[in-house]
Amino acid sequence: MENRRTFVKKMGWTTGALSLLGISPVLSWDSIVTRSKPIRIKGRVISSGKGLSKIVVSDGVTVTSTDHNGHFDFWSIAQQPFVFLSIPSGYTLNQLSNGSASFFQPIDTSKEKNEFLFQLQKNEVSDDKHSLLLLADPQIQNEYEAGELLKTSTPDFIKTIKELNDPNTFGVGCGDLVYDRLHLFEDYNKAIKATEIPFFQVIGNHDMDLDSRSDEATTRTFNRLFGPSYYSFNRGEIHYVVLDDVFFTGVEREYIGYITENQLAWLEQDLQYIEAGRTVVVCTHIPIAGGVKNKSHLYELLAPYKVHILSGHTHRNYNTFEENCFEHVHGAVCGAWWSGPICSDGTPNGYGVYQMSGSDLSWYYKAVDKPKTHQFRFYKRGANPEFPNSCSINVWNWNPKWNICWYENGNRNAHVRNVKTTDPLSTELHLGKKLPERRTWVEPASTDHMFFFEPSDHIDEITIEVTDNFGNVYVETVNV
Repeated sequence: MENRRTFVKKMGWTTGALSLLGISPVLSWDSIVTRSKPIRIKGRVISSGKGLSKIVVSDGVTVTSTDHNGHFDFWSIAQQPFVFLSIPSGYTLNQLSNGSASFFQPIDTSKEKNEFLFQLQKNEVSDDKHSLLLLADPQIQNEYEAGELLKTSTPDFIKTIKELNDPNTFGVGCGDLVYDRLHLFEDYNKAIKATEIPFFQVIGNHDMDLDSRSDEATTRTFNRLFGPSYYSFNRGEIHYVVLDDVFFTGVEREYIGYITENQLAWLEQDLQYIEAGRTVVVCTHIPIAGGVKNKSHLYELLAPYKVHILSGHTHRNYNTFEENCFEHVHGAVCGAWWSGPICSDGTPNGYGVYQMSGSDLSWYYKAVDKPKTHQFRFYKRGANPEFPNSCSINVWNWNPKWNICWYENGNRNAHVRNVKTTDPLSTELHLGKKLPERRTWVEPASTDHMFFFEPSDHIDEITIEVTDNFGNVYVETVNV
């Protein structure tokens, strides 16, 4: 397997390689970072030969919309070397040759004026109903892990897509697509292409060019493969926003959760085209509620909307509510860094599945190699030594709208205690300097989705019933 240096040299970035990726070979990152001379950007957005009006176009700094004939015209001083559309609802999501969504074109910085033509195709089926797979932290670092992604995880993605049976299904790679070995983007792309659905990509802290001296240049490889690191698009009644909330400090591997002023200023303009009260879904790598230092300014911009934030990074699954935002933090595709079947909080290796109807969302967490009904794990009395007389369950996608109860001798009992502690299976697999064997530095993580209860002493069997936000009931009969 080639190393990153060979990969970067090979990609070159040679004209042939860039052309295969759908990216112009004229892109020079050094000139973008230092460019101060404005470039005139003109173009048109059409469908079936006719201009489309009110299509939002941006270079990451200026946000404008097309006139009644589909034309746009502005001056660019952006550091991001792209012109991109906020793809409108009702139009097909095109794909690059690497499987990711195509919604941008590169700016030729050697010219004083660039002209662009974006051609859109009307959807055959309304996208008011659509589906989304959210893959957080595939994080492949070597050939073995790339093989696991391709041979174990990807078939599960494909099976879920077939079960959804929705022509408007797309995906989001929610960052840490690879684990510092940027040449493995090629293997990640193989997995994405195999799903046969378009994917939008989010940059994570392990997807960055960490040989850079400042944050601005850390997205070089990501941009060459996937386009802008922040942008928006629309499906049905929902407006989607992707942000880069990983800020590299210039010190080796050091970063913070932070959203740059460029992005906040761009988002402020972008949201001017979205009516108050609409549903906005924001995708980031680092959780906003727990990890972004200037989150209050993002919340202020999002205040007029019904907001869901989709994030990853922690390799744990949990849900938080802050301001008007419901944040879904996803367990990792790779679990505890490809060391076994679960994340450090006991959540199975897996991904998020979302189904949208109008402005409403429903969702579930899909464990790899498990049925969609696998939504909790039961532990017998004493599995957690802190509670020797208690049974427990881990309900990894729990939020306060879920209901948990159990039945003994046909009698319903809803007295369960939510305790922040570790998952017993995670303790078994991860605790200690020699465990797990592949990643000995992994340790059990405390979680807020463990629940404890005490069946009667004479009872040997109970039935557990867990009900989610949407009335779906998950039932399992177990020995205590």
